[in-house]
Amino acid sequence: MTMVAQRQPFTVRLRHVDRGLLVLLAVFVLCLPLWTGRFYAVDSVEYFAYLPAVLLHHTLDFTEEYTYFDQHNPHAGIAKGLLVPEKRDPVTGRPINVAPIGTAVLWSPAFLLTHVVLKIMGGLGFHVRADGLSVPYTEAVAIASTLYGLAGLLVSYLIVRRWTGVWAATWAVIACALASPVVFYTYVSPPWSHGPGLCITALFIWYWLRTRPAPTVRQWVMLAVLGGLMALCREQLGLWLLLPALDAVVAYGHALRTHDRSQLWQLVRQHALFSLVLALVLVPQFLSYHALTGAYHPSNHVAGKLQAGWWSPHFLDTLIDPQHGAFLWTPVWLLGVLGLGWFWRRDRRMTIMMLVALLAQVYINGSLGPTWHLAGSFGFRRLIEATPVFALGLACLIEGLRPPRPLVGLVCALLVAWNLGLIVQWSLPPRPIQKGLVWQGMLSRQAEVPVQVAGKFNDLLFHRCRLVQNGNC
Repeated sequence: MTMVAQRQPFTVRLRHVDRGLLVLLAVFVLCLPLWTGRFYAVDSVEYFAYLPAVLLHHTLDFTEEYTYFDQHNPHAGIAKGLLVPEKRDPVTGRPINVAPIGTAVLWSPAFLLTHVVLKIMGGLGFHVRADGLSVPYTEAVAIASTLYGLAGLLVSYLIVRRWTGVWAATWAVIACALASPVVFYTYVSPPWSHGPGLCITALFIWYWLRTRPAPTVRQWVMLAVLGGLMALCREQLGLWLLLPALDAVVAYGHALRTHDRSQLWQLVRQHALFSLVLALVLVPQFLSYHALTGAYHPSNHVAGKLQAGWWSPHFLDTLIDPQHGAFLWTPVWLLGVLGLGWFWRRDRRMTIMMLVALLAQVYINGSLGPTWHLAGSFGFRRLIEATPVFALGLACLIEGLRPPRPLVGLVCALLVAWNLGLIVQWSLPPRPIQKGLVWQGMLSRQAEVPVQVAGKFNDLLFHRCRLVQNGNC
């Protein structure tokens, strides 16, 4: 007699879901009123332009896309940044696009689904524009970025839970989401690379942790695909490949010390496979470079950013510069780094590897010459993808110090309030901190934020584009 297992009721299955994940989903939903599909920045246009140009027009000449967005938002600097003659590549004559292709790759399902829906609606007689450029397309990729950001936070939580309990991990991820630029680039201005970048970086770290120290062939292939997608989103994210690289150094050292030839050759075969798959994933990016610049490397506009030199003169500035330092914009990140001291007590090798990979992100940013400070952007957005490491450190700090739970909630609330105050100051005229933190009068302006928010509460909920410069939702 065959026994058929009965499915458990949904309410019973729900009890087995990690409560921290449910809390994070609830926080995500509560923050949705902050969301806008605002599509205006030069960077966003560059990331997006690949989709209609390649998928619909089969070209890498972005003149049509750039012109469209400039006409719809002439004050966003698109013409000056992308359309003037000096912004054309001297070799190919095409308009520049310094954005890697990875964000467009991850946006492509949302874009293509929107295109199919609009085509069907057009065939049914609805007056819609299935041109690859209209608002439904830009809102679709903005929604996709928000969902990628959510996925990145959920996976970050799973990473933290490998070493800490539910309570500390939940508070740590909430704080790293709401007290950092993550909330801004997930809700207020989502069509950037940071949502997809956070998602794929967190997935890469999680999968690497899940499959080490002895991945199968299939797992090596998957890890290489994730690593390639990570580098395709933003080139500097490729430095997170240091994690398996450092693991490999340890493994080779052990094989050499023990004279284990079979282990040594197994490592060589596995890493050769990983490198081959990684290279194959990166091939489309190199082909894109060649089509845009005539060379198989990034545009000189990107390479020129490294004019500060490989010795990273702005390494410390990246962290503690009074106007632009990441730790001053986002104090919760400082707490996360300090918390790695408690993580050291749990897993010394992993602490070293995580810290090296994080410092590599700081190092490369410190080499970026005149753009290291990200003036004009909200917060130090180039470190958003390091959220899993910051959250891990913060959770270890909470568990290591064991403060009263109300105190943890209070400190997190203060950190979130600080960040939301900066968002308001950066977003609403006169935007006193648009080019960097201005400490004179900072505390008084932060204290005035609740009054500002109360005075514009209706617009904040229903007409947010009225409140921002270059508003075009």
